[in-house]
Amino acid sequence: MRIRLLAVGAALIAGCAGQQTGPTQPAETPPTPKPPTAAKPGINLSGYSPAFRAGYADGCNSVDAGARKRDEARFKAETDYAQGWRDGNDICKRKK
Repeated sequence: MRIRLLAVGAALIAGCAGQQTGPTQPAETPPTPKPPTAAKPGINLSGYSPAFRAGYADGCNSVDAGARKRDEARFKAETDYAQGWRDGNDICKRKK
């Protein structure tokens, strides 16, 4: 009984391993994200994602520019960008 269980377990594991036979088609590459814009000097955002940093910079720059600077497509699609934009906008408004 134990041998059968071991054989079934080994077969399941081997089946999951997969085998590559021949060349594969290259996967479709996702669109390249826009490079983050510069953030305000003196703000350390090194632990955050590039999307968050770009959103933060855009949100903060919106306060200085007087007009909203925001990538609407990224704001709707990327939570990190949206949160960064909100944080940057709120913090920079308080500093003004």
